[in-house]
Amino acid sequence: MPWSNQNGGGGGPWGGGGNGGGNNQGPWGKGPQPPRGGGNPPDLEELIRRGQDKLRQAFPGGGGSGSGSSKLIVGLVALGLVGLWLMQSVYTVQPDERGVELRFGKPKEEISLPGLHMIFWPFETVELATIVEREMSTGGSSRTGSSDGLMLSGDQNIVDVEFKLLYSVQDPAAFLFNIARPEDTLRQIAESAMREVVGRRPAQDIFRDNREAIATEVRTIIQSGMDAFPSGIAINQVAIEDAAPPREVADAFDEVQRAEQDEDRFVEEANQYANQKLGQARGEGAQLREEASAYKDRVVNEATGEAGRFISVYEEYAKAPEVTRSRLYLETLERVLGGSDKVIIEQSGGGAGVVPYLPLPEVRKNAGGTN
Repeated sequence: MPWSNQNGGGGGPWGGGGNGGGNNQGPWGKGPQPPRGGGNPPDLEELIRRGQDKLRQAFPGGGGSGSGSSKLIVGLVALGLVGLWLMQSVYTVQPDERGVELRFGKPKEEISLPGLHMIFWPFETVELATIVEREMSTGGSSRTGSSDGLMLSGDQNIVDVEFKLLYSVQDPAAFLFNIARPEDTLRQIAESAMREVVGRRPAQDIFRDNREAIATEVRTIIQSGMDAFPSGIAINQVAIEDAAPPREVADAFDEVQRAEQDEDRFVEEANQYANQKLGQARGEGAQLREEASAYKDRVVNEATGEAGRFISVYEEYAKAPEVTRSRLYLETLERVLGGSDKVIIEQSGGGAGVVPYLPLPEVRKNAGGTN
């Protein structure tokens, strides 16, 4: 240093060498101070030596020879390697998982069931797959803001379809190793299958008429597509959550829907009215048929009775014509004259001098009442 005198000779520029005794003092009575944190960096060999000393002090019999400490370090390293090997070799399969072991990167045929298992790492490894039923939702442009759910129907209408899948892993090995990203592949196949089915049907089927049949057909197509790889995935259910027109034409579509509902209502009311009138007509027809049948029976019975009575009278007439003729004449007069007002005047009793009287006022009254 400029102000230092390693030989203890003359002092620095501010301190006398004879008075200060060569103590390297500065202008204010103190020598230069080294920077905080030490001067030169620590020696690596010194650090290793100190670490070995602390390690020997931490174990019984510490402070032994260098060969003994080296053996201890080697033992610790070996113990650490054994612990690492055990950590990599022992694995646990949860109840909702299945494990597939790989030997030199090739999957084994055996599937690891839930529990504790062991492999010979690093020659063997394991991959775990979750087998519980999972749900995947897709579509729904109005909710997600994308155009994934917009599809063209068979009658050239655009519909926004939102549906979900319920699937599970049946073959863990195929699920893990046959397809790089099975969930993405499943989503793409599901959207393609839904577009195919919707494109073959009118929009009315998707909106309300035939959703169940569409979902069943889509599930069959998805399962066929995933089995072609194979992927190890089983499609349990396909459910159409919502189907609606795009937001741009939603108001017009609502108007069409209301018109169709009014049409259905009018048709239903017309059918009810037709059924009511038809029921009344059928009832009146049945009544007329019953009355006609009763009238027929009555007329036939009366005719049969009259014929029988005529035959009996004829038989009596054939036996005594004069008596029967007189009887018929008297019975006819009795039936005709029995209900009328009449005056019988015998000609032998002075009937020739009776003046006939015609009640003209009564005739005029009756004639005026009828006019």
